[in-house]
Amino acid sequence: MGIFSRLAQLIKSNLNDLISRSEDPEKMLNQIVLDMNNQLVEAKKQVAASIADEKRLAKQFEQETANAAEWERRAMMALRAGNEVLAKEALARKREHDELAATFKDQWTKQKTAVDQLKKALRLLNDKIEEAKRKKNVLIARKKRAEAQKAIQETMSGLRDASAFETFDRMSQKIDQIEAEAEAQGELAEEYTGDGLAQQFSQLEKTHSADEDLTALKRKMGMLPPEEAKAPEAAVQARVEAAPATGAPATQNEQDELAAALEEMEAEQVQQEKMKAGR
Repeated sequence: MGIFSRLAQLIKSNLNDLISRSEDPEKMLNQIVLDMNNQLVEAKKQVAASIADEKRLAKQFEQETANAAEWERRAMMALRAGNEVLAKEALARKREHDELAATFKDQWTKQKTAVDQLKKALRLLNDKIEEAKRKKNVLIARKKRAEAQKAIQETMSGLRDASAFETFDRMSQKIDQIEAEAEAQGELAEEYTGDGLAQQFSQLEKTHSADEDLTALKRKMGMLPPEEAKAPEAAVQARVEAAPATGAPATQNEQDELAAALEEMEAEQVQQEKMKAGR
């Protein structure tokens, strides 16, 4: 094989490969359907021209038949007038029109058969084009679905590297550690900088209020007898006297503060009981 033949074959193979890789199935299908539609338009034009010829031949056949009938009528009129020579001439003219009518009839019959075949072929071509359109839509849908699947697979292949997910987990752990340290610092700040006595009274008020609500609910349901009125002063005095000594003996000021706090709590309790009884 000569060098020029090899070079020509190399160029041809490269061109074929370039064309194959540049072909877009969707564009190619659309172009094919467009070409088919153009061919269908041309075929319709040809069939329309054939139908026009068939109609023209039919009209010529009818016209020649009418002419022959007219000359026959004239020949009969000449015979009635006693002019046989004129009648023969009229019959000769009638024969010419009969021959033309026969010719046009034969041509019209053949043309009509051809037109029927062309119409049938045109219907088949139209059906094939419609089928091609439907197949084109299906093929394009398959192509788009395949491209979407390919894109998903490429994306998943790109995410096979676990470094991104490991970074997310590491950042999540860091955020958990920061939240735990913040909560620990808050607890320490509350424990060492808060008012211990106020916190104790706050906890006592919460517990006392919950006990009172439970007792009131039991009385409302009839599980406990109605509460009898108590003297606030006596209860306060009894609680003050019954308060245990913890650590060093309490001073008079501390006892007064405690008695005032207990008295205030008893007043709130009486007020709550009156409100519940009023309901």
